[in-house]
Amino acid sequence: MKLKRSFYQQPTLDVAKQLLGKKIVHLHNGILLSGMIVETEAYIGENDSACHAAKGKTARTEIMFGNAGFSYVYFVYGIHYLLNFVTEKYGFPAAVLIRAIEPIDGIEQMQLTRNTLGKNISNGPAKLCNALAIDKAFNKLDVTRDEKLWVESFKNITESEIIAAKRVGIDYAESKDRQALWRFYISQNPYVSKQT
Repeated sequence: MKLKRSFYQQPTLDVAKQLLGKKIVHLHNGILLSGMIVETEAYIGENDSACHAAKGKTARTEIMFGNAGFSYVYFVYGIHYLLNFVTEKYGFPAAVLIRAIEPIDGIEQMQLTRNTLGKNISNGPAKLCNALAIDKAFNKLDVTRDEKLWVESFKNITESEIIAAKRVGIDYAESKDRQALWRFYISQNPYVSKQT
C-alpha cells in the first residue's frame, strides 16, 4: 500500500530514517522496477545552507515549498537525475534525497539499463534514478496517488540498524551544515553509497 501524505508530513529527519526499508516502485512500460531504500539524506529549510531552498523560492525549488508527498527530481552536472521527496508542512521547504536502493523487482532490466552487475546498479543517487528509469518527467508527481511512481512499506528497520553520518557532496555548505549527521543508512548493507 502506498505511503500516505501524513507519512511525508512528519519532521524531515524522521521521514529520512523511516524511509529506510521502504520500497520505491516504478511501473515502467509494463515492467515493475523496484528497490528497498537503504540510504537517505535530509535537507531542511532555508537555514540549511546545503539545501536548494537556502536561496529562496525559485522555479526549480518551488516544489519544495509545496505539499509533502511530492517528488522533486533535479538534474546535476549535465548528466544525472536525483530523486527527492518533499516533507513537512506546506510553505516550509524540506525534502529527503534517496541516495541508494537495493534492487528487488526488475533486476535484469536494471542490469541492462545500467550495463553493470551487483551493487553498482544502484549504490548512488544518480545510479538508482538510472536503474529505475527516473528522469525530469518525474518531477512534481504526487507519489501518494501516482500510478507510475510510489513508495510502500516493505521491511521494518530498527533504530539499532540505522547509521547517522555526514551528508555527501556539500562542500559549498557552511561548517555547521557539513557536520550535521543528516545522512542515514542501513548498517552493513552493500548498496549504501558510502559507509563510514
